[in-house]
Amino acid sequence: MDKSPPPFFRQGPSANARLLFFGLMSIGLVVADARFNALGGLRQGIGNALYPVQRVLLMPRDALAAVGSRYAEVTSLRQENAELKRIEALNAKALLQVEQLASENKRLRDLAGARERASVRSVLGEVLYETRDPFTRKLVLDKGAKQQVLIGQPVIDAKGLIGQVTRVFQFTSEMTLVTDRNMTVPVVLQRTGMRSVAFGGAAPGRMELRYLASNADLKEGDLLTTSGLDALYPPGLPVGRIERIERGGDNDFVKVLILPAAEIQNNHLLVVLQVDTSAIPPAPPADTIDPARKRNRRNL
Repeated sequence: MDKSPPPFFRQGPSANARLLFFGLMSIGLVVADARFNALGGLRQGIGNALYPVQRVLLMPRDALAAVGSRYAEVTSLRQENAELKRIEALNAKALLQVEQLASENKRLRDLAGARERASVRSVLGEVLYETRDPFTRKLVLDKGAKQQVLIGQPVIDAKGLIGQVTRVFQFTSEMTLVTDRNMTVPVVLQRTGMRSVAFGGAAPGRMELRYLASNADLKEGDLLTTSGLDALYPPGLPVGRIERIERGGDNDFVKVLILPAAEIQNNHLLVVLQVDTSAIPPAPPADTIDPARKRNRRNL
């Protein structure tokens, strides 16, 4: 039985002939273009003709990218502006409180013939990075000796005390967080007025009150602020709240765990209070401590 197509469909060269013809023509064009660059002008003309079409097709992509970039930029600027306003508001509040205390102290010192106490300035610093030492909790700020940052000056954020400057370079400074085990802050319990010293806690992100009497009036949630007795931290800065009270059975002392008021982990901008640290006496060397005090410390 003949399965070939009817004569009506047999028009022109056969399929094999057409395949051979176009294959030879393609090879010839490739050789001609490679050897003599015969199709360069044609290729350039086609590219020029298709360029407007390409630009039109890419317009939605470029528009979406521009809108996304603009939205991200505006969002970032708004967040940074809000953070700056919040920190400046807290800074103004802290400085106002310090100025009020300075005014009261001025009247008392004038009566006593003491010299006038200087007002407190501040500088806004950006956190560059956290140090890699696993045994300390320190941050590096972008403000240093050039901005009159000194060792010992306290650092605050929008919610309270966050640390103290412990090393200063020309353009940067290193601050130690209040949760570092070597940090101590004189504090006062706002509810009762009891004074104590807060230490950097052994638990991550916490502080401690140590060697308090077992009958001390303490409650979970009590607010602790700086007492100002060390002439370094301005009084009234929030330090933290009591999170847990550990009372031993036969122990005469209690251990108090404190949750810092400042945002220890999520800060980008901080305020350095530029208090005068020149009048603060340095700590005595370890070998000059009175032997009786050493024995008392060992007994504690």
